[in-house]
Amino acid sequence: MPTYLVTGVAGFIASKVAELLLEDGHHVVGVDNINDAYDIRLKQWRLSQLEPYSNFQFHQFDICDRSAFAQLDFKTFDAVINLAARAGVRPSVENPWVYFDTNTTGTLNLLELCKTHGVRKFILASTSSLYGGHNQMPSPEDGETSRPLSPYAASKKAAEALCYSYHHLCGIDVTIFRYFTVYGPAGRPDMSLFRFTQWICEERPVVVYGDGLQSRDFTYVEDIARGTIAGLKHVGYEVFNLGSDKPAVLIDMIHLIEDLTGKKALLAYKPAHPADVKASWADISKAKRMLNWSPQTMYEEGVARLVQWYQEHRDWAKEIKTI
Repeated sequence: MPTYLVTGVAGFIASKVAELLLEDGHHVVGVDNINDAYDIRLKQWRLSQLEPYSNFQFHQFDICDRSAFAQLDFKTFDAVINLAARAGVRPSVENPWVYFDTNTTGTLNLLELCKTHGVRKFILASTSSLYGGHNQMPSPEDGETSRPLSPYAASKKAAEALCYSYHHLCGIDVTIFRYFTVYGPAGRPDMSLFRFTQWICEERPVVVYGDGLQSRDFTYVEDIARGTIAGLKHVGYEVFNLGSDKPAVLIDMIHLIEDLTGKKALLAYKPAHPADVKASWADISKAKRMLNWSPQTMYEEGVARLVQWYQEHRDWAKEIKTI
């Protein structure tokens, strides 16, 4: 069976990608530095779901550390799935350096290793934040992406450019995914649906930036993972959007969580952040056509699973910092 390197394997999306690969009998070598960008209990919980698989191997190190890769036999990998990232728009404004270290330099390190050891397939996790606030919606992959609104988006734009360079120069087959607002059980605590769930369950103020009428193309994590694995096919060099193609308004999602928990949200409005966009909406026709992928999970089902997970792990999930 093939062996895949999955970076950021304790992360939200990468852990689900690894799980689906392991379930199918593939060998997965996972790396993650388990940094404290957010509560490591979430990362440890995700890893605990992977550790029972005999075809899983884990290494703790940072992809920015080139010397650390000596631990790995790179030539055995059939593909590198680079999902390690510093994510989040607002924090990148405060500390842009760490975003470029991980998202850009880390990607460069991996591409160099693929070139050196003959790994022919590379997948990169990118972001819908590249589309900024000026593109048409739904946003197609050939939309204009030269005006990122945050250092996070800029770091991913740089990583995409590096991927093209290595495809052109070295013949590496590259699939890039621009993910749209991923949510689900054990998700990132800086993402709105995790925060809203915690705040409503714990009867804390629900902070809403702007008027709450902004919309997001919320996409369930398992759908995202399936799409990412579909990207292992030979494509040359291609960029794909992965989204639900059904944007939802933030305040409506808050009301859905209210219904699922039986609790009323204590709304607290704050000014919109200049790095945030008013709306996101993925044109996913290319992924449907070339990867035979489409999202399967409706909001009601996905948010219900998130709320159920939170309630089952509430004893520690309620302590996770979400501001």
